Amino acid sequence: MSLYTPQLYGPDPYASKSPVVGRVVAVLRGTTEQRGLQITSYRSRAVPVGEIHELMITDEDASLESTVNRVALLAFFEITSGGVVLIGDRVVAGEVDLGVVAGFDETHMPNHQNICLLGTWLDGADVGIELDAVVQIVRE
Repeated sequence: MSLYTPQLYGPDPYASKSPVVGRVVAVLRGTTEQRGLQITSYRSRAVPVGEIHELMITDEDASLESTVNRVALLAFFEITSGGVVLIGDRVVAGEVDLGVVAGFDETHMPNHQNICLLGTWLDGADVGIELDAVVQIVRE
């Protein structure tokens, strides 16, 4: 369990933050209803320039410390302007509004982090993500 609970600093300690920006380096296809994604207890993750992370999406409950099975693969993207990704941030790839950050899964760390979004259960190819599209992760 995370040490940073709402009781410690309040429900939202972020007065403001910069957008996180990246570019798509791989568009993914595929869905599963048996992923077993383990959402961490963390409400935020720092992402430095140069790291590559994976975007995936679900239409299931993806609350902190939950298990998510219904997952569609979206894309891998490289961070070009680092920052902090928060649960609830909006994620856009090019012209495609993908959804909001629901949580993080560290299955493949330190190679990459899975950033799980809440939105429409379509994979990256079907939703129209394009290679080299600009990814923006912004506070709602």
